[in-house]
Amino acid sequence: MDMDKKRKLEKILLLAVKIAVGSAAAVYVAEALHLENAVSAGTVTLLSLLGTKRETVRVSIARIGAFLFTVLLAYLAIPNIESDWITYCVILFILVFVLAVVGWMPTLSVNFVIIAHYVTKKEFSREFFFNEFLLVLIGAVIACILNLFHLNRKRKVDIMADMRYTEEKLQYILRELAGYLRDERMSSEISVWDDICMLEKKLKVFMEEAREFQNNNFADHHSYYLDYFEMRLEQCRVLDNLHYEMKKIRTVPKEAEVIADYMYHLADHVTEKNIPKAQNDRLQEIFAEMKEENLPKDREEFENQAMLYHIMMDIEEFLKYKLEFIENLDERQRKAYWD
Repeated sequence: MDMDKKRKLEKILLLAVKIAVGSAAAVYVAEALHLENAVSAGTVTLLSLLGTKRETVRVSIARIGAFLFTVLLAYLAIPNIESDWITYCVILFILVFVLAVVGWMPTLSVNFVIIAHYVTKKEFSREFFFNEFLLVLIGAVIACILNLFHLNRKRKVDIMADMRYTEEKLQYILRELAGYLRDERMSSEISVWDDICMLEKKLKVFMEEAREFQNNNFADHHSYYLDYFEMRLEQCRVLDNLHYEMKKIRTVPKEAEVIADYMYHLADHVTEKNIPKAQNDRLQEIFAEMKEENLPKDREEFENQAMLYHIMMDIEEFLKYKLEFIENLDERQRKAYWD
């Protein structure tokens, strides 16, 4: 089975188990407490489990505030409006507007259920209020507990594998481009283009995986993985520009051999913990050496040399993204991932 499909199935299976177990547990607790509309506690759990660990905690806290505001609207609107459908419309209009303004829209679905209970029951006793409050509280608490359980260790292993895959692909593309610069024509020019496009698509998927992993951990230093893949995506786009510049060269000049050798050397150092200072220093030396070369003899030679400068500038930008990534690491990230 394809690795991406396997990971997706693992997530779906875990979510299905948590929703089934969590919703059933919420209903069981609500029934044990003899609450009305006990099934609604399961609905609250289901809706709360759809997010990550951080989102679940944040939304669960927001649900309490949104619940209190919803009850207040019910108290004000239901006794003063005779028609149920108009009452429902007015409350929802105000609720949607306010929740959107304060950024609590994920709590909206649960509040629909609470409004329906109040509009149908038309009861404003203290007992009914606590009944509805406990439905929300039970569902939110069980969701928070269950969302503490994630396959984080497995996800971390998968992310590390994605990092190694990304590095291998970048190394391969750099060597492809170096071969092209040496006038070692590839079997198909489309090959390198496809490799770059495929890696860009993969990196966007890896970024989503890293973002989910980060949101399922409370430690801030886990943003390292997302930052890493964002850096690699920028580098991949640089290689896309590099390939575009190379295609403009009509006749490969002799100076291209030095750049090709450098790219082969650079490919070996596209690794997670390499600090490309030495590679950047060597690139600056090549810049200096090219400035000392004889002036181009004709227009074509001038254009080709200009293309080489553009290629070197792209390589310099490629290195810059990694250097900036390293500079932006905080102490916790350096200790967790680099020490």
